[in-house]
Amino acid sequence: MLAYFKLIKIDNLLLIALAQVFIKYGLFEPFGIAITLNGFGIALLIIATVSIAAAGNVIIEIYDQESSNSKEFIFGSITEKSANRLFIVLNVIGVLIGFYLANLVGRPGFAALFVITSGIFYVYASYLKEVLVVKNVIIGLLVALSLIVVGIFDLLPAITEKNRVSQTTIFSIIFDYAIFAFLIVCLREIIKDCIRIDKDHNTGVTTIPITLGKERTIKLIGILTVLPIVALIYYIYTYLFSNTVAVILVLVSIIAPLIYFIIRTFTAESNKQLTILKLILKIVLVMATLSLMFYQYILK
Repeated sequence: MLAYFKLIKIDNLLLIALAQVFIKYGLFEPFGIAITLNGFGIALLIIATVSIAAAGNVIIEIYDQESSNSKEFIFGSITEKSANRLFIVLNVIGVLIGFYLANLVGRPGFAALFVITSGIFYVYASYLKEVLVVKNVIIGLLVALSLIVVGIFDLLPAITEKNRVSQTTIFSIIFDYAIFAFLIVCLREIIKDCIRIDKDHNTGVTTIPITLGKERTIKLIGILTVLPIVALIYYIYTYLFSNTVAVILVLVSIIAPLIYFIIRTFTAESNKQLTILKLILKIVLVMATLSLMFYQYILK
């Protein structure tokens, strides 16, 4: 069972599910926003999203195993046949629920989101992960979409002329979080490439560290981290500046770790140090997710 949890990357899936729950009950419910999905509906949306994401993680691992010409079991106990079967089952669950939800909210076309996302994961694993930069951006976009999809299914079908302003405001908050998640996930993906540079080199995969060199790439990661920090400062100035408590929370829980992260990038060399950098970014994502529950106290 532990091997299967590692295969689907259960920790990342739980973070996605948690973010979707917090968007629903931290942003929508407290402010009386017009919504489309009830508790059962949002649970189905979470299951569909997590299933597609889990299927994506499985197919990526399968292709990683094949590209390295390894005949061993995945994570020591899972055969490739079992992994492929799991990939199919998870995709079927996600797409079928997606079709049901799309019809439930009266927007059948929304089902295409799940079909397209499933297809992107497959194309990514079989081809796009070998394309420089694109491989990092794709994963970031898919994570960002997992947040935006809550607004698409729960907010958009309930928009009317009377509530358009409030609905749009809440949706813009989700979109801002999605952009932040995109930036952080892209940075994590580049760090992963640095950690597995030897394996990628042996299998002929072209990555940023292989192209620029590991040391230069680590420095580049530190420089690029300025982007989410600048975005956060702009966000604080625009929306939270009048609330001292909110400003302090963001500075301490998110911006401070990112600044520490930048400092560490200029001394990091070993895979152990890079793993720590990856963990810092995971903590930042967790803190950003938790912050969704504080809007009901900040904005009221």
